[in-house]
Amino acid sequence: MALRVRPSRCISSFIALKLQSLSITQRLFSSIPRPQDDALSAGLPSLQPSYDADLISKILLEHHNPFHAMESSLQLNGIALSSHLVHQTLLRLRNVSKIALCFFLWAKDQTHHTHDVFSYNLIIDILAKVRQFDVAWQFIIEMDQNSVKPTSATFRVLIRRLVSAGLTRQAVRAFDDMSCFVEKDADSDDFCYLLDTLSKYGYVKLASQIFNQRKFKFDANTKMYTILIYGWCKINRVGIAERLLGEMAERGIEANVVTYNVLLDGICRRASLHPEERFERTIQNAEKLLDEMRQRGIEPDVTSYSIVIHVYSRAHKPELTLDKLRTMKAKGIWPTVAAYTSVVKCLCSCGRLEDAEQLVLDMVKDGVSPSAATYNCFFKEYRGRKDSDNALRLYRKMKEEEYSCLPDMHTYNILVGMFAKLNRMEIVQEIWDDMKASGAGPDLDSYTLLIHGLCNNRKWREACHFFVEMIEKGYLPQKITFETLYRGLIQSNMLKTWRRLKKKLEEESTTFGSEFEHYHFMPYRR
Repeated sequence: MALRVRPSRCISSFIALKLQSLSITQRLFSSIPRPQDDALSAGLPSLQPSYDADLISKILLEHHNPFHAMESSLQLNGIALSSHLVHQTLLRLRNVSKIALCFFLWAKDQTHHTHDVFSYNLIIDILAKVRQFDVAWQFIIEMDQNSVKPTSATFRVLIRRLVSAGLTRQAVRAFDDMSCFVEKDADSDDFCYLLDTLSKYGYVKLASQIFNQRKFKFDANTKMYTILIYGWCKINRVGIAERLLGEMAERGIEANVVTYNVLLDGICRRASLHPEERFERTIQNAEKLLDEMRQRGIEPDVTSYSIVIHVYSRAHKPELTLDKLRTMKAKGIWPTVAAYTSVVKCLCSCGRLEDAEQLVLDMVKDGVSPSAATYNCFFKEYRGRKDSDNALRLYRKMKEEEYSCLPDMHTYNILVGMFAKLNRMEIVQEIWDDMKASGAGPDLDSYTLLIHGLCNNRKWREACHFFVEMIEKGYLPQKITFETLYRGLIQSNMLKTWRRLKKKLEEESTTFGSEFEHYHFMPYRR
């Protein structure tokens, strides 16, 4: 079904004509702040309120099917396009790559609009997220040909997605190829970004190899060493991280509080805390490092104390956690939301929900607003207790307009999984609708949790429906989702249903509309 909007001076005049048929209200989108996607790194626009972008994305999500040529031509006549509107619409479509690309191509063909570098960066990020790297490279080449010069931010987007897909060598080649497209050579900040991305995704060995090969070209500094220390700590190789700290001193490179906090976090975060002797050893090592910081004239900051609090929280030591919180305040170091959340998590996991609720009130009194992560601690405890009533009460309280904290993607996924397991499908539908209206999701995890919950309750028709929907949106189902649905349908003597579903998915994952014919797409499947 091709979309057609009647010509008008701006899209807002069209809104008035379509409100009833689309059942859209302004509060549905514009009044609901949305959590920013972690994938949005430096160089990408941030999500901002935009009623026009809300409406366009809503129309496309509800009425556009990019798999069939007869429905793939996007015709939204009469829209006053601007770069800001394109950015905001792409951000709202970032989880549905084919529809996002269709909108991008339509906007590119409009007479009075030319895509800027930020629009290209966004579509490259959206496509690389679903591993369409050949198409992403095509757009980089297209930028260069259209005099829209790629920037280092363009390559940072691509490098991050390549590394997250495990294509580390291709990421390093993209870094080396950057100088062919970007007007300036890669600098120290670009090199730090490459090392940081590799380290964050667990490829610190490769990062160290590249660092050793190029550290004289880019002049090794504190930031580079801190990144590598973080990477080795992340894979629980604290000994190597400590040797790097020693190497810094030998080369006359001063460690700062961030360097020490990264090492402190490595000592504490992944350490085994049971039995009690291991917990005490971890605390001793942490205190030893804090003493070393003070000897070098570096005072522990709020992050340092928050890391130690997190250790107490992991070890289920509520009294020690509260005591350390009081110590921070006594020293004039006011806890951040992360520190409070660690204490709330400890109290919740120990079953002290009333104390946790009181601490949240104390947070507000201290001028610290609870985050969605703070309330997720309660939801996880309710999930463990199968306490659907209190979970639903807290969730609906968060939705109230005067409430300052709105659910994030993790909140929605916890609740979808919980209520699906409890076979409370009417509540799942409410949460699912809210999640879609907020623009936060659904994402791959949401679909996976919902489909598995439906399979557990033997709701095969609904499971198949959402399975097809996630494929149509360009998500790649995990292997376990395939196996769960297949096993359930076979055990229920529904082999024909599975065969029809499999055939449909094979067709859908390789079929694209005519506007995609010039791009080298890979099938949308694992």
